[in-house]
Amino acid sequence: MGAGAGVPQTPGLEERRRPNAEAALPPIVLSPGMSLTLPIVFRPLEKREYEDCICFEKPEGEFSVALRATLPRHALLCPDTLQLPTCAAYHFSEATFPLRNVGDLITIFIWEVPSPFHLVPTSGLLEPGAVCTVKVLFQPQVALAYDVMATCRFGDDEEQNRMIQLRASAKYLHLVVKVLGEPCEDVGPGGIGDVLCFGAVAVGTTIEAKVEICNPSTVSAPFRIERAREPLPQDNTFTCPISRAVVPARGKLLLPVRFSPQTVGVQSVDYFSVVPAGGLTRAVLKVMGSCKGPLVCLSQSALGFNWLLLGERSAQSLEISNISDVPAHYQFDLDGRDSVFSVDHPCGVLEGQASLSLMVTFRPSHPIIYYRRVACLVHHQDPLFLDLFGTCHSDTAKPPILGPQHLAWYRTHVARGLTFYPPDILGTMLQEGKLQVDHSKALRLPPQASKDSPLETYTPVDAMTEYLHDGVSSDLAMFPPHVSISIQEFDFGCCLPPRGAQPLPLCVTNHTKGTVAVAWTQRPERPFQVAPTTCDIPPLKSTAFRVTFQPPQPNALYAAELEGFAYYKVLRHYSNVEEDVTLCPSWCLTLRLQAHTFEPGQQHFIPAYILDAPQTFPVVDVGTSTYRSALLQNTGPSPLTFTMDSDSCPSVTVKPRSGYIVPGAHQIFLFSTQPMDATPQQHKLALQLNACPQYTQEISLESSADPPRLLLEGDGRLYFKPTCVGASSTRLFTIKNCSRLPLYFGWRIQPADGKVLAVKPSTGFLQPNEALAQTWTFTPREETRYLLHTWVSVWRENAAPTSPKSPRYLLRVIGEGALGAIRAQEEQLDLGNILVGSLQRCDLVLLNDGICSLNYVLSVEQTITGPCDPEEVLDDPLALELGHYEGRIPARSKAIVQVTASPTRQLHYTWAISYAIATPQDATRIVRATTVPLCHVGATGVYPTISITDVCAAGSASGISKLHLWRLFCLDTLNQYLAREPTPVELTYSVPTRHSAHPVPPVHTPVLLDFDFGAAPLDSAPSMVILMLENQGTVPADWAFLFPADQKIDMEHWAEDVELGPCELHHMRVQDNQLFDVSPRAGHLLPGQEQPVQLMHRHDFLSTDCLPVLLKVSHGREVLLNFVGMTVQRGQPYLHITTTRHVFTPVAIGSPSPPKQVYELYNGGSVPVCYEIPPEPMQRICEENFQHPVFVCLNPKGQIGPGTMGHIEWVFSPLEARTYSVDVSIHVAGGESALVTFQGIGYDPHITGDTARFDTVSSPLVTPGSSKLTLPGQAAFLSQSRICLGNIPVYSKTSRLFFLNNPSEDQPLSFTWHVGTGHNSALLKISPERGSVLPGDSVPCILTLQALGTAAFYTVDLVCEVFSQQALATYEAALQAWEAERARQATEFTITERDLEAQGGPEPPAPKSASSSGLGRPHEPPAVSYKFKTLPPIETLRAPHPPASRSQRGHPRSQGADVWWARPEPPQPLLLHLGMTARFHAIDDFLASFSDDFPKHFLCRPLKELAEGAEATAGRRGQGATGTECVLLALAGSSEQEQQVVMDLLAMVIRGLLEDTRFHEAVSQGLAEPTPYFCQLRSEESAPRAAGPPSLGSASAAPPSPGSGTTVEPGAGEEEEQGGPEVPQDLQESLGEILHREQVQEQKEAIARLPAFRTLAELVLENTLQNILHEASRGEVVLTARPRVIALPPATPRRGTSPSTPSQKSMTVGARPEDPSQSKDPEDQPLITLTF
Repeated sequence: MGAGAGVPQTPGLEERRRPNAEAALPPIVLSPGMSLTLPIVFRPLEKREYEDCICFEKPEGEFSVALRATLPRHALLCPDTLQLPTCAAYHFSEATFPLRNVGDLITIFIWEVPSPFHLVPTSGLLEPGAVCTVKVLFQPQVALAYDVMATCRFGDDEEQNRMIQLRASAKYLHLVVKVLGEPCEDVGPGGIGDVLCFGAVAVGTTIEAKVEICNPSTVSAPFRIERAREPLPQDNTFTCPISRAVVPARGKLLLPVRFSPQTVGVQSVDYFSVVPAGGLTRAVLKVMGSCKGPLVCLSQSALGFNWLLLGERSAQSLEISNISDVPAHYQFDLDGRDSVFSVDHPCGVLEGQASLSLMVTFRPSHPIIYYRRVACLVHHQDPLFLDLFGTCHSDTAKPPILGPQHLAWYRTHVARGLTFYPPDILGTMLQEGKLQVDHSKALRLPPQASKDSPLETYTPVDAMTEYLHDGVSSDLAMFPPHVSISIQEFDFGCCLPPRGAQPLPLCVTNHTKGTVAVAWTQRPERPFQVAPTTCDIPPLKSTAFRVTFQPPQPNALYAAELEGFAYYKVLRHYSNVEEDVTLCPSWCLTLRLQAHTFEPGQQHFIPAYILDAPQTFPVVDVGTSTYRSALLQNTGPSPLTFTMDSDSCPSVTVKPRSGYIVPGAHQIFLFSTQPMDATPQQHKLALQLNACPQYTQEISLESSADPPRLLLEGDGRLYFKPTCVGASSTRLFTIKNCSRLPLYFGWRIQPADGKVLAVKPSTGFLQPNEALAQTWTFTPREETRYLLHTWVSVWRENAAPTSPKSPRYLLRVIGEGALGAIRAQEEQLDLGNILVGSLQRCDLVLLNDGICSLNYVLSVEQTITGPCDPEEVLDDPLALELGHYEGRIPARSKAIVQVTASPTRQLHYTWAISYAIATPQDATRIVRATTVPLCHVGATGVYPTISITDVCAAGSASGISKLHLWRLFCLDTLNQYLAREPTPVELTYSVPTRHSAHPVPPVHTPVLLDFDFGAAPLDSAPSMVILMLENQGTVPADWAFLFPADQKIDMEHWAEDVELGPCELHHMRVQDNQLFDVSPRAGHLLPGQEQPVQLMHRHDFLSTDCLPVLLKVSHGREVLLNFVGMTVQRGQPYLHITTTRHVFTPVAIGSPSPPKQVYELYNGGSVPVCYEIPPEPMQRICEENFQHPVFVCLNPKGQIGPGTMGHIEWVFSPLEARTYSVDVSIHVAGGESALVTFQGIGYDPHITGDTARFDTVSSPLVTPGSSKLTLPGQAAFLSQSRICLGNIPVYSKTSRLFFLNNPSEDQPLSFTWHVGTGHNSALLKISPERGSVLPGDSVPCILTLQALGTAAFYTVDLVCEVFSQQALATYEAALQAWEAERARQATEFTITERDLEAQGGPEPPAPKSASSSGLGRPHEPPAVSYKFKTLPPIETLRAPHPPASRSQRGHPRSQGADVWWARPEPPQPLLLHLGMTARFHAIDDFLASFSDDFPKHFLCRPLKELAEGAEATAGRRGQGATGTECVLLALAGSSEQEQQVVMDLLAMVIRGLLEDTRFHEAVSQGLAEPTPYFCQLRSEESAPRAAGPPSLGSASAAPPSPGSGTTVEPGAGEEEEQGGPEVPQDLQESLGEILHREQVQEQKEAIARLPAFRTLAELVLENTLQNILHEASRGEVVLTARPRVIALPPATPRRGTSPSTPSQKSMTVGARPEDPSQSKDPEDQPLITLTF
């Protein structure tokens, strides 16, 4: 309550009467720190909310407290937003949120939420303050992002609501089934889905394999496993224990699949579908496997014992093997206890891949022939048969010996029905010819008796059929029996000893045509006996036998198999058989007997056994027999008897039906049945054990037949999309074998539809439940719709395909034929320039705008153009490769074909791409229709090429001209080689590679060029040459200068060859001392890019240095450059000869003025070189050519300054069209001479014609005209480094404009041009010769060449010295200070006491040396001279120091050196070289060769006199003795008589002129003539020549005139007309005016013909153009600007001018003064008015 501290506050309550609240409060006094509670009473009057306030008043003001009364209300609180996890479509995700009752009342709520959200609970009741957890279920059906509002309605009438925003997203699922392990090899084409192959699995076992199911999506994927159809229980060999599962997001799940085969040899196929939630997609898994069983075989199929004596025995081994890895139970169906044959191990188990050796024993009991075919039963395998035979002899009976061949004959005879005849009858028939012997020596009936039937042979039957259908166990038999017995199996039942059982009568029947003897095998100790033991049976008769049973002990089980052999009686002795082929083996008769001796009430033996009995028979076709085997194992200690009651189930055949199993042994049963329909049949057999009914085991079997059934996709309808006529379209069509047996199928297409419709494969084999996707091809022949019908037939393995019983299934095929074409998106593809040997790819887009898909075949034709032999490039391989040549474009779509070009030559390639619609004709080839042009692809094969575009020198080589550098480095030849194609050998290493172990690597290029750095003195600055490399090609180029060390492979020291030659040692020394250097050594140039390369030669040693350096262009040429440089001793004269063989430009024979040609020399030393060429070789050539001067040297003597070029001028004048050669020795004073061979070629222009043009300036040394190179720190550069004026006629004047640029920003420059002396100074002029260049400015320079004298090759190198004005100012200041110091020291001296004392001595002071004197010139005399001088001090002679290295030279020695003031050295100028080339032609020669160019040149006639005067002046000055020496050489070549004739003629001419008075008068009159009007145009230089005789044109052009103006006075002809008659005044005025105009016109025409006027006009035009170009270079005039037309007012005629007179235009040209100090008066400026 905000009162002051320590002051009581007295607030007062404002009394406001309220109906609902009371506040009767007295005044309140609150002390500091106290509080007070005020009671508030609320009495509402109605049910509503109330609001009020209490106001407190204080002295400082008032404040209020709000009062509010609310009603109980409903209020729920929940989050505003809930984000649910993302889930898959048709799956769900869930989340929870709390719903809190924050109100005062119990609240009922109801949720309303749109699909696919669901809330649990949807409604409820909440106590105040209670919390309910609400679960939100998200179950989407569509993959979308969901954002909905859920509304919770609550309150009394649900008038209130609370909303929550639910957000979730759903995604579709895609599962990938991946089979682990190696793929199945048994899967053929047309499979469906991924294949899980179990392979061959042992029968009765279960194997499990796992399949990986991958979920690439970001949500969990629930799925289920479905099968195409639920198989029958007996066919359910494949099982999957998981029916539903969830694959985690981005995870994997292993799905187990189990295979449990039950029938050996059956291939099982089934399909599992992995269906994600929603079933939108499915992944099909094909599972397949086969069942394998044991594979038992015998080492022999027949075992013969030859013959034995009665009472003997014989044993042989027999090996039984199990090839399979499945264990095998085997049993020989033979009771060895009552048989002549026995096996030591009649039953047993063979492990996988195991073998067992058995012993078979033969114990004959009668002297007869024995033969028995014993079956070896194997569980889960067909039985095996073993033929046992032998012969027994006695003393009286010796039957014939039975062998294997007899058994083979017997089987053949059985098939032919001959075994029912005894051997004696067959022998008689054979002798009588009623029987014959075939190729196998078996008996046969004669051909005429059996001509209607083929020759019968014995056909082996199925082992299972042979065993079961023997006529005993079943009513069926393969062949009729020869001898039969009435009972095969008999059970005596209970027989108590000693009475035994009643005898069993047994009837044996003989079915043959001969007498048969029967002998039973008896063992006396056996309880079962047959009587009689032997008996003869007549043909087709029967005999009765008795079988007795005498048990030896009670309470026992008895069983036996009695054995008897029936044979023809004639076989008792071998002598009864005449023909061996008629021998017949015996027939074995078996009788199975059982009995027991258990007394009534006595318990029989309890059987302990294991029965492996099948539940079902394998499925077969209707009417086909099916077989199964069962295994009964006796696991107890007592014997086990069994009896199979087959009478209760006659449909099942079982063998054996009774028997006896010893402890630990087993018995194998074989079952057979023949189902007649597809309805499953149940078979129940009772197996009684130990002759006790209570030990009866029921065996339940089920059999069924399955007819062929085939399922066609799409209810037997196949639709094809529209197909191009002549093309084909394919579709996959699935057929499925719905039966449980393998099925063969074959499609039948009508012959009329065979060209339109095809299927592959048309025939095939389907495993049970297997589906096959076939490829159908539809090839329409015309543009129409097709409706075709075809069918498929199915049959079993042993059925005929064309059987009428084979079911057929009809298929309807619907298709449409259409027309289509292909076009290229771009008909012209230009790949540009491609590096030869590299690849360039682009995409060719093919478009199909039709409604049908098109199969196309692309073809390419190649055309190569360019500078090549057309026949040579015809055999080049195709340089264009397509990504694919055959393809298919769907309707209304496009296809992209990748085009790869790889040119092999530097030529232009053009490829024409065509297409053809592929038409399948048969399965082996494709017919292509007519090709249609598609597009053209062009490319140009190029090699990376670089060239040298500019060169400049620095350092010690700065005096070499650019033209001479071009020759020294053979740059023209190098550029020619670099422009050519590389040889295949050069491309051995396409990029720089270390490829050699030799110090001097071998080269793969035939090109070798010299890079001559010239010569320089020892320890001079390095000779630097900068080359400008330019990539003039169109592809990037990588270049490198490879020194020998860069090409050598780095090897260990022990592996290197230590024997090095002198050349190798020299190269190593050069590289170790870095005498040659290239910077940079490698680079990369883009097309059009330039890069300077600096080559350097250091002069550290006195030698001639050589180093082979390889210039390698990657994927291009490589050139071996021989770097050559020479270092000479200082002070030694040395003349560097560029080449010892010089060829002059060919000259035409008979030329009146052969041109002068130049041979260049370079002084590489440090002193001037004087050379001399002896004339003797030229004189010898002259004498050989009839005193004709073929070679004339115009300056055989001369001097060349150090570091400069010298020119020797030659004149080559051939006399014949041949090659001339002369060896000239150039002598150097104080140096070595050089022998140079000069060659010249003379040609006849009348013979060669235009084929040989040697009269141009196109020298092989063509250097660039523009300056591209600048040295480091170069202060100025020229716009052109070389100017070629071309071919010009003599007496003409040619000018060129170039600029001297100053690129610096703050350094002004001064320049001076040195044109030379003598002849060059007379011909060349540069304006201005000297001047200054401001920073950033340029100075235009004009080079003018006056073609004086005779024809010549004119080549000159002009030098411009450029100085920095700042450096010059510094030098001049230093020089003035040095001169002042020198003058001071020369006049001032100091006398000291030491000097006074030394005056009397004879020894003068020693002169100051250069090191102690302050002067810069040590040879100047001192100020005071003495008469005597002392000798220099004696010093110890020191050996000369070897040349210092670069590091030593960097630190000059300063020890012991006195400080002295040297004369300031002038700054070194920057030398800029400007080369100029031209050729002068005589006017007649120029008109003959360049008549079209003659109007382009201006001939200045006075130049002839100027040339003569210049030559005379040059001769007088003695600067260049060219003319004098030429005359002397010409006179030296003439004879004395010729010289005398010339002297006489000249004397006569001169004497005549001196005596001729008329000549004297004419000269006097010419000097007295008045000055013509145009004499003011002559300059001061031509004034002295004005007194000479006038020219012919000037003498006849204008009469003398007293005035000097440009007009003629009107009264000039008055004196001539005074003698005539008088004429009226007005007529005189008109005639005078006419005469005046005519005279003016004649004067104008005469002036226009004057040479002086034409020279003046040429100068005016030349100055005008030069001014325009100068202004354009400064930016004052834009020459490329768009012209503008300005309309001028009409011209008005001047007064005194006739209207008919053409208008005249005047131009005033004024000479601009160069010096602003000249007179500014306009009258002082010469003005020239030209009227035209």
